[in-house]
Amino acid sequence: MDDAAAAAASKKRRRDLPALGDPPASREGAGGGDDASLDLISRLPDEILGTIISLLPGTKDGARTAILSSRWRHLWRSAPLNLAVDDALSSQESERIAVVSEILAAHPGPARRLCISSIFLGGHHHARFDGWFRSPALGGLEELEFYRGNSRRALPPSVLHFAPTLRVASIGRCNLSVIEAAPVLAFPRLKQLNLSGVAVSEPALLRLLAACAVLESLELMGIRGLSTARIVSPTLRSIGVSVGHYEELPEELVIEDAPCLERLISFGCNGPRTIRVIAAPKLTVLGYPSCRFYELVMGLGTIIVKEMIPISLAVSVRTVKVLVLESIGPNLDVVVGFLRCFPCVEKLYIQSCLRKDMKNVGQYGTLDPIECLELNLKAIVLNTYEGKTPDVDFAKFFVLNAKVLEVMKFGVYRNSCNQKWVANQHMRLQLDNRASRDARFDFERDYGNSRFYYKKHMHDMWIADPFDRSLCKFCRKV
Repeated sequence: MDDAAAAAASKKRRRDLPALGDPPASREGAGGGDDASLDLISRLPDEILGTIISLLPGTKDGARTAILSSRWRHLWRSAPLNLAVDDALSSQESERIAVVSEILAAHPGPARRLCISSIFLGGHHHARFDGWFRSPALGGLEELEFYRGNSRRALPPSVLHFAPTLRVASIGRCNLSVIEAAPVLAFPRLKQLNLSGVAVSEPALLRLLAACAVLESLELMGIRGLSTARIVSPTLRSIGVSVGHYEELPEELVIEDAPCLERLISFGCNGPRTIRVIAAPKLTVLGYPSCRFYELVMGLGTIIVKEMIPISLAVSVRTVKVLVLESIGPNLDVVVGFLRCFPCVEKLYIQSCLRKDMKNVGQYGTLDPIECLELNLKAIVLNTYEGKTPDVDFAKFFVLNAKVLEVMKFGVYRNSCNQKWVANQHMRLQLDNRASRDARFDFERDYGNSRFYYKKHMHDMWIADPFDRSLCKFCRKV
């Protein structure tokens, strides 16, 4: 950057970011008067105010608190740094780089979060990244997001400088060869790990997981470089896999040893063709809405699935309580087959791909009862429901046969969901003849984006059912 360009960039930064000197006199309300009596938040200790600043969404938001009053003037410098290197910081990459260098030089640290999502990871930037990552301002970093590179470019080795303190890490679009090359690898505090579009070998993935002593949640998105992803972790509680149309994913996902695993979830229209769950005794949530799904192996038994249709079952899996399926049609035989595989399911979610020629004429044989329908199934969520004959026949099977059902929710995928239409559906579904007299039936609009809700709460282990949007006030409004 030449002198003229640097001067122009510096001038623009002074317009965009507030000066950290004296605030305007008109904002000195914290010093006295009626305004001061209303400014209760400024009476909080510096440590709490610093935490508030570090949790603001953008870097500029944190810096701008300096103009609130003299009470806030010094807090941005002393608050844990939250540095988001994105387009909101500046529209020009060269200027973003200059701003980041200035911030790291001015802030003493420690840091809470660093997000780099809009600087291309070219070889000419490696030295700069190395300097940033070793900056005292980023000492004690807890959250790292590093994206927008190229899977052929290696992750800078200096990233491992953050390993002792990281709690959350999201790495995308780079090569993880540094994992294999590192002489010592340990992430003693890392609880959440997202890998997106990275190139990683099977030994490197195993070594990375082994280095995470308290890891609880893992998400793999479009992973390159391995045909089989093996998972061995004594602490992992949630695994999510997802891939877009043009991304890669391992052909096989093997849960080799995960004694604490509670959730296994897949997102998107593609996924591993084979899932092998060898040891996951606490698995309670299984979500696999992929039409590419071929085979599921559970323990010593095998459930073979072709195009989401269970073909054979060697052993039932009784730990699973929440089951998510993407049926094609909807296809009643498919879902009934899965309920026989997982007899203790209490909540069933169906993301249906509508197909006009699908027929559902379910006959429930009392000589061959389905344990799930007789004893356990309490809640059903049927998304993309249009109320046509195949949909009605499909849903009616559960209305008439789920004996302990408490609630059935219909995500209506149509323009009109008025009282007249709902009343007609009540009649066609034969709700007066329902098997569970206490069951409730709710109809609401569904915009076909249910996977958004699923993914949003994958890492929220405090939510027992990440698919239940009623537990999130934001999801209820979408």
